[in-house]
Amino acid sequence: MEDKDPSGRADFGELTPTSAEADSGLCYLECGKRRPRLDIVLLGLNHKTAGVELRECLGFSTAEADQALRNFQESPVIREVFLLSTCNRVEILLTTPDAPAAVAAAKTYLSESKQLPVADFESALYVHHGDEAVRHIFRVAASLDSMVVGEPQILGQIKEAYRAAVDKKTSGVILNRLLHKTFFVAKRVRTETGIGDHAVSISYAAIELGRKIFGTLEDKKVLLVGAGEMAELAVEHLIRHRVGEIHVANRTFERGVALAERFHGKAIRFEEVPDALHDVDIIISSTGSPGFILQRDQVKQALRPRKNRPLFFIDIAVPRDIDPEINRLSNVYVYDIDDLAGVIEENVEDRHREARRAEGIIDEMVVRFRQWYGQLDIVPTIVALREKLYGIADAEVRKTLSQSLGHLPAEDGQAVRRMTNALVNKILHDPTLFLKRNGCLGEKSVYLDAARKLFRLDEDEI
Repeated sequence: MEDKDPSGRADFGELTPTSAEADSGLCYLECGKRRPRLDIVLLGLNHKTAGVELRECLGFSTAEADQALRNFQESPVIREVFLLSTCNRVEILLTTPDAPAAVAAAKTYLSESKQLPVADFESALYVHHGDEAVRHIFRVAASLDSMVVGEPQILGQIKEAYRAAVDKKTSGVILNRLLHKTFFVAKRVRTETGIGDHAVSISYAAIELGRKIFGTLEDKKVLLVGAGEMAELAVEHLIRHRVGEIHVANRTFERGVALAERFHGKAIRFEEVPDALHDVDIIISSTGSPGFILQRDQVKQALRPRKNRPLFFIDIAVPRDIDPEINRLSNVYVYDIDDLAGVIEENVEDRHREARRAEGIIDEMVVRFRQWYGQLDIVPTIVALREKLYGIADAEVRKTLSQSLGHLPAEDGQAVRRMTNALVNKILHDPTLFLKRNGCLGEKSVYLDAARKLFRLDEDEI
């Protein structure tokens, strides 16, 4: 007599991965089957280990990075791969069943694609495995490994590199999880510490001081005197803060015109600078002049028509352009490069203090990722155990219902199935908790191996 339940073993519970199991990495590891243990490996070089010449030689353009991902994808020893290339670092993050072979393959590709012998860059490489690889990518994203601690650009660069890996399908379950955790860590560090709160460049420190004086820089008028690199950078920062009109004065008027066009401003002649003080709010000076270009009396004459509006001088020139006596005038503020350097020195110390707090966040998140990663070994064993017991129970119920209990009506057959399903679930409950929780702590591989041997999970026949 045929089984009266056309749904077969469905009443025993669906054995294909649930969405939660898929998120945990089950689909990647194949239901119930153990694949070789994958190691997380990161190798690379950065501004601490390699000079700019070597970093330039090994850097990847967008097109070159795409080709590298495709090449690594074809390697038999690399499962997933992510490539980060910036002006300060080149790093390859990958998963592999054979770490030494994968590292060798990555070095070989770097050598061949860049036409550079391995011996020329091997001493500059660092290689991290497991927790240390995870910790490193967390620190990089949180800008703790940057040339300027706390700079925000690196996180955007990592996201761009990750997007490329996703597009090329070289990032799978493990790296997807790791990179998403990386972004989460970086966000936590930014929100829970003050690592990015303090200016650590001359130009940006000047802008921060300006914000303290004016409250907001929006619509403030700016006069750029001269064309020094730091002064121009300061103007670029001011534009991001939505300042108003920008005037440019240069000894060479044509150069001033060109610079004004770059900033969508207006050029004035150098001798018009004292008259411009009536209207502007911020003066950034970097001329290279051997003496002061503005004296105390010139500024004092400009104050009356200003009606107590603050006037802010940023003197980035060496020797100085602005007479320091101007700072004695009411509502006038003068900061030279030494003042700005002092602000930066204090801010760098503040950032390093916040960096120590950030390291604590990273330590915590490394442990959390390790816990998730450890489950990738456990899940296939649990699934295999479920499949084995459900398979045995299903076979026995089918045989019993088709033979000695063949006279039972369909609803009674369903009741037998439900009871058997409940029994299997109860039998599996404690072993499952033991494998997933603290029972395996420290001896996980021993218990997993014992479970697979006891139930012969790695053999095809029952």
